[in-house]
Amino acid sequence: QVQLVESGGGLVQAGGSLRLSCVASRGRFSSYRMAWFRQAPGKERESVAQITRGGGSTYLAHSVEGRFIVSRDNAKNTLYLQMNSLKPEDTAVYYCAADTGFGFEPDEYDYWGQGTQVTVSS
Repeated sequence: QVQLVESGGGLVQAGGSLRLSCVASRGRFSSYRMAWFRQAPGKERESVAQITRGGGSTYLAHSVEGRFIVSRDNAKNTLYLQMNSLKPEDTAVYYCAADTGFGFEPDEYDYWGQGTQVTVSS
């Protein structure tokens, strides 16, 4: 089964940028629908961005549209999330996830990384 490892989180000031990466191993990366979710303290896990297996179609949550870009490089087994114009409300643990089907909600995704903390200061 695929293993996912996120990196790139950290502390950034409001208006700044971060690029998250998620490297997949032990699986055929191109066969998975991929997504980024986030979870802030006291809140439910929410979908941030999703991308189809070939990368030709993406979804972004309304709260991040125009600021975040999701992409993938199947040759490098890597999923990315470019986050620009960050806001304090983007503060959360960000998780990448892989789905063998056509899921959208968190409980429909099969494999998860350990998460990376993103903190945006005002």
